[in-house]
Formats: sequence, C-alpha cells, structure tokens
Amino acid sequence: MSAMQINTSNNQIHVGVLGFGGLGQAAARVLTPKQEMALVAAADQKGYAYNRQGLNPDQCMAIYNNQGSLGYLEPGGVLSNQSIEELIKVADTVDGYFLALPNLPNTFMADVAKQFIAAGWRGVLVDAIKRTSAVEQLLALKDELQAAGITYMTGCGATPGLLTAAATVAAQSYAEIHSVKITFGVGIANWEAYRATIREDIGHLPGYDVEKAKAMTDAEVEALLEETNGLLKLENMEHADDIMLELAGICDRDRVTVGGIVDTRNPKKPLSTNVQVTGRTFEGKISTHTFTLGDETSMAANVCGPAFGYLKAGVDLYRRGIYGLFTAAEVMPKFVR
Repeated sequence: MSAMQINTSNNQIHVGVLGFGGLGQAAARVLTPKQEMALVAAADQKGYAYNRQGLNPDQCMAIYNNQGSLGYLEPGGVLSNQSIEELIKVADTVDGYFLALPNLPNTFMADVAKQFIAAGWRGVLVDAIKRTSAVEQLLALKDELQAAGITYMTGCGATPGLLTAAATVAAQSYAEIHSVKITFGVGIANWEAYRATIREDIGHLPGYDVEKAKAMTDAEVEALLEETNGLLKLENMEHADDIMLELAGICDRDRVTVGGIVDTRNPKKPLSTNVQVTGRTFEGKISTHTFTLGDETSMAANVCGPAFGYLKAGVDLYRRGIYGLFTAAEVMPKFVR
C-alpha cells in the first residue's frame, strides 16, 4: 500500500495531525478536498507516518483501523512508542500540526508543547482543548513558545473556538457584557469512535475528574452510559471559553457558562448548539445576540474546520515573524480552500 502522491506547491501548507482516533481521522477527511493544505504527517500512540509528498487519508484510516497503528503504513510508516518525539525530528517539511489529542491527563497538552520546544522545532501548533486549567498551563509557556519561534493557537475547536469567536464579535454591540451562555448538543453514532473525547466529557460530571475518567475501562464507560441511556448531561463546565473571553477583555470569566448534552448513541444532535451574549447597549437597552450552529453540521466539522482555519491564520502570523500563544478570541480564522 503506497501513499498518494500530491503535487505540493511552495505555497501549500503541509500539515501534521497528532492523534488518529475519531477526531484525528475526521481531521484527515476534512483535509482531503483542501487545495491549500496537504496532510503529510500523522501519529498515534504506537507509531507514525510521514511522506513529504502527501499521505493518502483513506489508506491511513484503513491501516489504523485494521492494524491499530499508522506505523504499519507502507511506505512512510514507523512503529514507535515515542511517536510524537520521533515524528517532530523526522518530519522536516511540516508547517503546522493539529493536536487532535485527548488532554488526559490534564497536563498532557502542555507536555506536548514542551516536546516541540525542546526539539527546537519552529512552526504552528493548533489545539482544540477544553479545560480552563489546561489553557492556563499553556499561558505559562507563552514566553518559551515565543522564544522558540512557535506560533501556538489554543482553544480553536467548536467550543472553545468557533463559539468563542462568535461571542467576541457579538460583544461589539454592547457597552457592557452581562453574560455569555454556551449550550452545545453533540450526537455520535458510536462512543467508541471518540473514546478519549467521551472520557474528557465524563471528567466534567459530578463525582468525576480527569484522572478518574482516564482510569475508567471501556466496560466501566459502557456501564455508565447504560445508566444514562447514552446521554451525558454537562452543566457549569470548566471550559476555556471563560479565560479566553476574559483575556480578550470581553467579560470576567464568572459571567461565562458552558453546558450541554452529548448523545453517544445517536448521530442526531440532542439539541442545537448556540452561544447567547447578553449585554447593555450604549443607549441603556438590554439585549441578547444568539448565534446558532446548523444541526446538520457534526462535531467533527465544527471542531476540525475551525482548527484548520486557525492553523492557516497561525501560519500567516508565523510568516510575519509573530510567535507566542494566541486564542480563538484574539485571532480570526481564515477560510481554507
């Protein structure tokens, strides 16, 4: 099985995807029709694949799902227990990486960022992490990222990400923001396709935390979902929209609330995803702007699409010599053709 040869131009952005579960595979599918970006590198827990001429997403997914690792891909696959570290060193044409990784434990994303810094790598990194505390860890690395020549875009999925940016734009109508309320509905046909994402969500439930969710076996997750009829109802989540909107000067973080429902047995969304921004205008009137995502767009589309839009924006910043840490509330994504 050989990698598809893609005619990559000097202007095309060469992309790597770290993590090749449900989100990573969705990212590969999103990239397939793009002319401005090409998938050239990908890694999972057991191996990685790299081809500077481009990887065939369909072949990558077939190898991963049938044999358990991209390391079995021929040519370009390498089995490794240090797949991220080795890929960073080998993949010398990657302009930017989408970190489609579960932040389990809660320090994981910051640890990955440190690997890129330690390797002397320069380029753009994009994540779609959720927790406020995870973003705070990355903020502590802001100076190191800047010194390393890395442009890091954090919280760039759906929420935080797309809805955070929408809230930032909507806030412009007001002299004072009273509240930002984000409500999401996610439907997936089979939770096993998004094991890590579901475990992260379980970590937000009462009586659970990230470590407890990470330690759960698949059987224990199945038992929990059986009790809830496949639904995860999440309220007042620790969600990075709050710190991102606070950093952007929109409102204090305690005015931001995030919650929603995840249906792990049905691809149809259990409710519409939206953000409501309530504030006072300069005339003294109280009003609410509501931005609602189409029910037909999947979680994968709403996460991966914005992530690559922010990656393109990050590449633009990087090429202008602007490094450091940025959030979805600070920079507008750019549409990727």
